[in-house]
Amino acid sequence: MQQETSVKAFEIHVDRKDIRRANLVETPAPIAGPGQAVLQIEGFSLTTNNVTYAATGDIIHYWKFFPTGVDGQGIVPVWGFAHVVDSNSDALTKGARLYGFFPMASHLTITPQARGSSTVMDMAAHRKDLPVVYNTYRRVGATDPTEDAKRALFQPLLATSFLLFDFLTDNDWFKAEQIIIGSASSKTGLGLAKYLAEAKPDVPAIIGLTSDSNRAFVTSLDACDQITTYDALEGEIAQRPSVYVDMAGNADVRSRLHHHLGDNMVYSCAVGTSHWDKFTPTGDMPGSRPRFFFAPSQIEKRRADWGPGVIDRRIDEAWRRIADTSGGWMQIKTDTGAKAALKTYRDLAMGIMQPNVGHYIAL
Repeated sequence: MQQETSVKAFEIHVDRKDIRRANLVETPAPIAGPGQAVLQIEGFSLTTNNVTYAATGDIIHYWKFFPTGVDGQGIVPVWGFAHVVDSNSDALTKGARLYGFFPMASHLTITPQARGSSTVMDMAAHRKDLPVVYNTYRRVGATDPTEDAKRALFQPLLATSFLLFDFLTDNDWFKAEQIIIGSASSKTGLGLAKYLAEAKPDVPAIIGLTSDSNRAFVTSLDACDQITTYDALEGEIAQRPSVYVDMAGNADVRSRLHHHLGDNMVYSCAVGTSHWDKFTPTGDMPGSRPRFFFAPSQIEKRRADWGPGVIDRRIDEAWRRIADTSGGWMQIKTDTGAKAALKTYRDLAMGIMQPNVGHYIAL
């Protein structure tokens, strides 16, 4: 485990035009104003999901959650844990512990409003028009650090995987005969493959698309019916009605697959940008026009369909079910401190990663 002397208060600022460029910025320790609470962040996960937040920060407004006040600089959101160190709010008392959406930083000041006994919502003016799911924080008790790391790593990623699975079932697979998962080695991609595999035989064929270097890892998961490398997709993917779930955001791969399948590309779903540096606007292509999948929209739809709490319980059960089996295929690597967070983020943004390693930063 990498260790360092802690910085009293810090933020990691990312260049919004070149997300590989990030710097550690020391800041004054915040003080709670009227109606506010100051949270000290204990730890958070870092994955290519966070790179996607940065790569789509302007398009999907992720930069708006935690503004820096510095032109051209943003703070990447992360999932993790924090506790209250200062409060002038009846909704949160000092010492309360929360799980949720935080800045890549040491502290966050929120304007909390209680939502039942188990959650609070940040009512800060700059967040009022942003998705409720990201503005909601869940009260949690003290837990084992290993369990904290597992939750911060798997819950947001596998929640997206499950919501993708639910979206596809909700649309009767778009009448597809095969579902092609781009970047199947990504944690969201492997999660989707596993949820689809759980539903066999009542699902289309599951095709994992990956690099040659990650093929053995995807094979070891035993979830896909077929595994194809990017170089071989034209020769190995059958010409039949298909859904493409694109975790990578690689424009060249997307274009090749659309041209290969033509009108058999019945739905093209853009989810992530793990290959963010190869993500460019797509011109006219055969088949279905790519549409971005925004997980909070599916949550809101299911809350309307099923009533409050149902989709939340199903997500919770689903991510825990897969995470509980992760010991055989995922190593959680914990590093400590601001400098470790900065290095890990930079590595992920540069594409330096291992599919069987998940990163957690303890502060």
